[in-house]
Amino acid sequence: MKTLEDIFGIKTDNKELYKHALTHPSYAQENNLSLNEHYERLEFLGDAVLKYTISDILYKKYPDYAEGELSKIRSVVVSDSILAKISEELGLADLIILAKHEEKQGCRKLESIRACSFEALLGAYHLDGKMPELFNFIEKTFTPYIEEIKNSPEKYNAKAALQEYTQSLTKERPVYKTISTQGPEHNKIFNIEVLYQDKVIGKGHGRTKKDAEQMAAYNACKELGVLKCQE
Repeated sequence: MKTLEDIFGIKTDNKELYKHALTHPSYAQENNLSLNEHYERLEFLGDAVLKYTISDILYKKYPDYAEGELSKIRSVVVSDSILAKISEELGLADLIILAKHEEKQGCRKLESIRACSFEALLGAYHLDGKMPELFNFIEKTFTPYIEEIKNSPEKYNAKAALQEYTQSLTKERPVYKTISTQGPEHNKIFNIEVLYQDKVIGKGHGRTKKDAEQMAAYNACKELGVLKCQE
């Protein structure tokens, strides 16, 4: 808990909430814990907390933007790739409690797990009565990403960039195919391939098809050397 307080700069009162927020479902299953003792329910709440907070920030920050423009920025800001990146920067991934098998499989590195646990922690802070402090943390942490997305939308809209590139060559569009899904109905992970001229040029995964397609497109852009998609 001391580590969390150092990372977020917010005092934790209900310690059990944060332990559950960092507990992966595999560990709960391995140790016969209840569904309230791992992060899925808290993730559901934290997802709503994050979207509400980011919406509030965007609404006030860009008074001249239409709803569609605000929604586009928000969808990228709350995507798995951004959440996982922030989680890694904060050192939160090291705190996730995994089952032995998942640990051996390197699941700690998965974007989806890092994003889920991060959202679960936001849900825990909400239930712990820390919303004013949490709002300040989210605003400080996410504002640089919001501004980067606003100023460089093509970096975060790889699907559009990839389509523009392929159509400049042959006027053909990339094709996205769902290869498989994993996990329960309410928390699926989609695995998607993107093809161009019947050849797989990129793969991606995410909690929504949209996120998975964006990752596949981004990986394809890197593979093809599309400059504006490079980090």
